[in-house]
Amino acid sequence: MIFRRTFIGGAAAAAMSAPSILRAHTQEPFVLADEFQPREVRVREQHAPGQILVFPRNFFLYYVFDTERAIRYGVGVGKAGLAFKGSAIIERKAEWPSWRPTNDMIRRNPDRYAQFADGVPGGPNNPLGARALYLYREGRDTYYRIHGTTEPWSIGQSVSNGCIRMLNEHVIQLYEQVPVGTRVTVL
Repeated sequence: MIFRRTFIGGAAAAAMSAPSILRAHTQEPFVLADEFQPREVRVREQHAPGQILVFPRNFFLYYVFDTERAIRYGVGVGKAGLAFKGSAIIERKAEWPSWRPTNDMIRRNPDRYAQFADGVPGGPNNPLGARALYLYREGRDTYYRIHGTTEPWSIGQSVSNGCIRMLNEHVIQLYEQVPVGTRVTVL
């Protein structure tokens, strides 16, 4: 009986001395709002199967997979994503892509971005997340991306940086469905 009390007391002391573990068990897990969950929806027949439509101000991306049918995904949109309009082609895809801030990003905010001037290798802590779809116009990189994120709270919002963000599990699903050459229209 004494051993049991000592064990319970020691376990309680260990829990109190490790607040990050305690917090991990007391915080509610993030739950994506139902409206931003992927769902099959109907689209106008003018949109051909195999294309992607992005409505950045509404925070939705549509992958048209059949006549008048699409999968709608909730997205987060960076300032750069709000500035991009028109059509582009996915000319490159990458799994766990590496990332480097642009020279303009480093120049505008060196305290934040200069440390990443040599790039960040792909992986779970990379800002581009699990997958990236690179948008090109006339064979030239636009520097706009549809990519994953490890920040689920950013879905359905404008965020400071980034282009079109999707949850990692959703961008993986999209990545597997769309080939290089897919047309993307940002409205």
